[in-house]
Amino acid sequence: MAWIKIPKEHHPLFYERIPKDKRVKTLQMFGAAAAKVNGHLFGSLFARSFMVKLSDADHAEALALDGAEKFDPMDTGRVMSNTVLMPESLMDEPDEMRAWLAKAFAYTSTLPPKRSKAAKRAKPAAKRAPKPAAKR
Repeated sequence: MAWIKIPKEHHPLFYERIPKDKRVKTLQMFGAAAAKVNGHLFGSLFARSFMVKLSDADHAEALALDGAEKFDPMDTGRVMSNTVLMPESLMDEPDEMRAWLAKAFAYTSTLPPKRSKAAKRAKPAAKRAPKPAAKR
């Protein structure tokens, strides 16, 4: 898919339609409005539409929609796991978009929390090798 700039009017629509839950964290990713729960991305704007991360059953249902496709943001054949680029027409369907974002949130919130980058870099004290004594 050729790169398409996200229409600026889509950002407020996305923020209005994500679940109202204190666990939702919003952010900007590559100029796109995005939302995470427990460190996992569950939805984001992309091109003229939005993507969602779904359970296997919801993933199959979403792909059956006319215009939906597996989410391959770089168009390299490397599809993001359990993600769907939803049909552009759903941007004009507030209840449908809200429902798909809610399904994505519900599924993604069941995944184990991701460790922060800082936590990944920090080695547990038990695994750190002791420093050798200085030679005199």
